[in-house]
Amino acid sequence: MSEVTRTFDILDRYLAKFPDKADALTPKVNKEWIGISSKQYFERAHAIASGIIELGFKPGDRIATVMNNRPEWNITDHGLSMAGIVHVPLFATLEPAGYEEVLTHSGSRIVIVADKALHNKIAPLVGKIPTLEKIYTIEQLDGVASWNDILSTGSNNAAKHKAELDKRKANVKPDDCVTLIYTSGTTGNSKGVLLSHRNLVSNFTEVSKVFNMTPDQRYLCILPLCHVGERMANYSAQYSGASIYYAQNMGTIADDLKDVKPHCFGTVPRILEKIYDKVVQRGEALKGIKKKMFFWALRLGHDFALDGKSWWYRWQLKKASKIIFSKWREAIGGNIQSVGVGGAALQPRLERVFWAAGVRLLNMYGLTETSPVCTINRLDNIKLTTVGSLLPGVEVKIATDGEILVKGPNVMLGYYKDEAATNEAIKDGWFHTGDIGALDSDGFLKITDRKKALFKLSNGKYVAPQALEDMFKESVFIDQLMVLGDGQKFTSALISPSWEALKGWCKEKGINASSMEEAIGIKEVSEHYNAIVREFNKRIGKDEQLKRVRLVGKEWTPDSGEMSPTLKLKRKVVNERYADVIADIYGGASEN
Repeated sequence: MSEVTRTFDILDRYLAKFPDKADALTPKVNKEWIGISSKQYFERAHAIASGIIELGFKPGDRIATVMNNRPEWNITDHGLSMAGIVHVPLFATLEPAGYEEVLTHSGSRIVIVADKALHNKIAPLVGKIPTLEKIYTIEQLDGVASWNDILSTGSNNAAKHKAELDKRKANVKPDDCVTLIYTSGTTGNSKGVLLSHRNLVSNFTEVSKVFNMTPDQRYLCILPLCHVGERMANYSAQYSGASIYYAQNMGTIADDLKDVKPHCFGTVPRILEKIYDKVVQRGEALKGIKKKMFFWALRLGHDFALDGKSWWYRWQLKKASKIIFSKWREAIGGNIQSVGVGGAALQPRLERVFWAAGVRLLNMYGLTETSPVCTINRLDNIKLTTVGSLLPGVEVKIATDGEILVKGPNVMLGYYKDEAATNEAIKDGWFHTGDIGALDSDGFLKITDRKKALFKLSNGKYVAPQALEDMFKESVFIDQLMVLGDGQKFTSALISPSWEALKGWCKEKGINASSMEEAIGIKEVSEHYNAIVREFNKRIGKDEQLKRVRLVGKEWTPDSGEMSPTLKLKRKVVNERYADVIADIYGGASEN
């Protein structure tokens, strides 16, 4: 068995090492988890590759996919790469204008989509985009080309194209481009990131050693596979021989965790925040001694440290683990050995309380342009509140202005059709991340903020908004918050309330409010949020304190556009949509 140097080499390794695995890829179909075996996975990926050849696609052509997490994503991904095709995976939440932009820029020849809704959204672009020839769907639709057509075409012509496929596979070199991934554009326009086989392979082979999964374990695929973080984790799990199970959607995660009982999954901090807030809300609903015990355990969790705690604290935590935190572990399946966390800043309070509960979060750092992991915490080498130490082969240094620079086999080939942006980002072999951070004496990295997100008040003082936003979101009443103040006299914020928490508070106070939009116009609600802000302001310096806040009457989500598909705040969008509200905040009145 040869060494894995291209992403599709995973298939040969998987079949050779785990030929009898029945649940290599496992979706839930009609309320049952139906496994696809390692042999079926291997055969179907090769059939897709043969089908692509039969349809006339050449090495270097670009094919886009828009689908939810499912076996067809993995099968297509490896089939395309074996045939020398550049895979362009796109989020399923883009607007038609977004699809038009990236499909035009990428020059994709076909798009493979999951269902009728996506087909209807993208179909009008055929004929409008010069390179776009056709749309295929996984869901069978009358009169529409199907993914199964490619699969059956490949199966029927496998012998015919065996020599050509073998030739193409042999001609694929580790430094060839395998995928074109478009960034989420949280601080500006999206860019097309070119990643090679070496970029991805160097990352997932090292990350697999951190999570150390085994062939008898299950990995639950939660985040979108078109995101490089979930894609890397997925490759890593396959490299280790673990079985991939697919969460049905974001709304079924709790049920899927209980069903699958996974040993590992990857997530972003926002999902953990949602889980924590729901747990606290349930705790608030308890009565008497049960409620007291719940919040006793929660206080212990907030005070957690890996070492240095007294015997009395450790004794209490052991009791809390048995009485309270055991239920947390059961709620996520009871088998979790570790959880990979990345994509945004993880609140220290959340990190501590999950570790106290026996849910070991391994925080990491990286970007699409770094394939993605640069640093990661390990179970045997960890510092809470950091994003870990260097992945082998990766170098990090801090520029004089605090920017994190990265060099290594994981750094992208460049930005597609944008030589100027590539040259600006990569100088002397060092990729400029745009993030501000610091390395401690033990080589652990801490992130401060995005360089572009930092702003200066009119008095010359700099403010790092991300850290403030994470702190204020510790309140169960705040779902999202965006700090403002660039060039202004004082710092302020827009707050998107947590409607579930606010609705419960309103009911408790006898306040009638049928919607969040109605609630934020009520005086008592405004006073409640002002009181929350005042308490947090006591913990920070004068220039960082929020002098004014405005509540907004809607939840910020990827569908509404204020959040990226990976649940990061899109500052540019929020600034544009709430320009009038922001203008009112800074309308000339004093800051008090």
